[in-house]
Amino acid sequence: MVTNRQIHISGIVQGVGFRPFVYQLAHRLDINGYVRNDPAGVRLEIEGRHADIEAFMQGIRSDLPPLARIDTFLSKVGECRGYTQFDILQSQSNEDKTAMISPDIALCQHCLDEMHDPLNRRYGYPFISCTDCGPRYSIIRTLPYDRPNTSMRFFELCAACSEEYIDPLNRRFHAQTISCFDCGPTLSFLDKAHQVLAEGKNAITLCADLIQKGGIVALKGLGGFHLLCDAKNTQTLAKLRQQKQRPAKPFAVMFQDIETLETCVEISSEERALITSKEKPIVIVSKHSSTTLSELIAPGIDRLGVFLPYTPLHHLLLKQIGTPLVATSANLSDEPIMRKSSEVFEKLGSVVDFVLDHDREILNANDDSVMQFASTQKITLRTGRGHAPKSMKLPFKSPKKILSLGANQKNSITIVFDDTLVMSPHIGDLNSLQAFEYFERTLHSLKRFYDFEPELIVYDKHPAYMTTQWAKQLKAANPTLKSLEVQHHYAHLLAGMAEFRLHDKVLGFAFDGTGFGDDGTLWGGEVMIANAQHYERIVTFAPICLLGADKAIKEPRRSALALLFAHYSLDELETLCVSTLKQFSTEEIHILHKAYTQGINAPLSSSVGRLFDAVASLADIVQISSYEGESGLMMEQYVDEHMTESFPFTVHNGIINLEPMLKMILCMEDKREIVSRFFNMITDIIFQTAAEYPALPLLFSGGVFQNRVLVEKIVKRCISQKRRYYIPTEIAINDGGISLGQAWFALHHSENKTSTARSSV
Repeated sequence: MVTNRQIHISGIVQGVGFRPFVYQLAHRLDINGYVRNDPAGVRLEIEGRHADIEAFMQGIRSDLPPLARIDTFLSKVGECRGYTQFDILQSQSNEDKTAMISPDIALCQHCLDEMHDPLNRRYGYPFISCTDCGPRYSIIRTLPYDRPNTSMRFFELCAACSEEYIDPLNRRFHAQTISCFDCGPTLSFLDKAHQVLAEGKNAITLCADLIQKGGIVALKGLGGFHLLCDAKNTQTLAKLRQQKQRPAKPFAVMFQDIETLETCVEISSEERALITSKEKPIVIVSKHSSTTLSELIAPGIDRLGVFLPYTPLHHLLLKQIGTPLVATSANLSDEPIMRKSSEVFEKLGSVVDFVLDHDREILNANDDSVMQFASTQKITLRTGRGHAPKSMKLPFKSPKKILSLGANQKNSITIVFDDTLVMSPHIGDLNSLQAFEYFERTLHSLKRFYDFEPELIVYDKHPAYMTTQWAKQLKAANPTLKSLEVQHHYAHLLAGMAEFRLHDKVLGFAFDGTGFGDDGTLWGGEVMIANAQHYERIVTFAPICLLGADKAIKEPRRSALALLFAHYSLDELETLCVSTLKQFSTEEIHILHKAYTQGINAPLSSSVGRLFDAVASLADIVQISSYEGESGLMMEQYVDEHMTESFPFTVHNGIINLEPMLKMILCMEDKREIVSRFFNMITDIIFQTAAEYPALPLLFSGGVFQNRVLVEKIVKRCISQKRRYYIPTEIAINDGGISLGQAWFALHHSENKTSTARSSV
């Protein structure tokens, strides 16, 4: 007996080969009916014998295409219509847009094999792709994901590509990026005068030749431009660092294949799996001591960010060059990755010698994802290409459309509608007009994708954050708009709760650089008992004065000097022999001491990040930082795992006092001992506090937990003590996760009244 079943599926089911997969499954099982995209996902109506229909639905769930993900599967019995075949119908766009957009995905093995096959018509084609790989988010304008709604709409299919496009049995059926030499985008190799020096395959050959000769080239990738140069050419790297004004921050290196990569770095099985995954993120790993790469790639540290080519263009270029390439984002400090060659020439003309461009527009910029492992614990540092937009289905529907704006540093945006949550890719630090324009452009893209207009906005408490000011201006212009204000470190913990779907209380450790606290000071070393509705701040570090405010963030010596001011008089400081004091003239010390005593441009902060800075300065490891997190990264180089001793500390009324540590450091000269004791002390502080709350699971979030050594020590101690613990893995553990935490708070406070998330004490 023939039965009818009407099915609706949501998730990542558009642009990932889902419809041809369903078509082929239906033909195998003698099922009739149809499948089509709609703005909410995929809709099917099927008819067949009961057993065949059950097998069909089971097959959909168990044999998904590699990029597909099912979030909801709704099925109901319908009235038979007498279908005689199975068809793929045109998309519909007259419903609410809730389908998930797939992130951009690296070139798949099938396409890679075809590209290297001299007998294939796409041999050497730099834009080869199929439903299992290629650009998605970076080229889409709106849903549903069909070619007219992407930047491929300008490239009319040739006869051969059209035949593949309409063949349900072909891997490129309805692959919106399908193209070939006859109908696809065109490569152009440009000089500084914007003159086209070569096109097509010749452009790749000329580009490879000039890189081998020491040139610096900007290449248009999936979500933006890379700056490329020979990773073994120290002279070229010195020029790149000087011209880009990036004296020490490490560069990432792209290798032709995993075998070449393993000659330069040491990787674990977990790191290897991540490096070779379909997303191809940058992964920070240990350098081989005998590496032939230039020391200028990552000066003074034993770690290296590595990744494999993820576009056909990268593959073709690396094959011709035959050597690893430095591949760093094309951007200025505090500005987003560039999408257009005109921007590159305008802003990086002094850095770039040539540009390898193409005419497929990047609609949505997206930087590379960055990850690392601390032992077997994965840590996400930046959520971008391959991993974002990140979406999740909620077990309940939100009564309001929620927009959470994130933090000012490492910004991301999260939106919520119905039972759907979508987190944007990494946007970056909002310290420039260009960066804030990127923030607004990303927001407009999300609003356009999902016909989204917020009814509730959530933002950080910091009054000087661009996002906070923007939210208040928006609310002033829209008095009916509801708003919530969430404390920064609570949002860090909430982000971890969201990832792991935690609802009960946790003992949360939120350690980072700085964030605005309930008392008006800058927090950054907070221990909280928290759930999704409330938090109680139970322990914090004694605050350090930030001499010169933001200057202290870039000059670790200022945090160290403030720590000395807190415990010694000027006369006593004159008797001390410490590296920090040698960084200042006597006059500077007196001026800064006056600022300290009078509180002039010297806010207080309990930041563990600034504490790392202070110890790095006292140990004479870093005095002035050239990039964020340099102190912690440099300190990792001095850790001796055989040293088990710690610095002493005291805790009184929930305040951690580090004067005993300071006195010991001033009597020590061995950097390895200072750093090793410091890491052990931070670990001891965590677990001494945890011992007072044995029933609560531990949750760690905040930028300080990007530190590999610290996380390894924490995980080891948790395992030995059999403590349940949570460390975010899929979202950025730094401020990149703040918007998710804000959204999680809003979802659990659905009264939709203007209010503030505050400590319950």
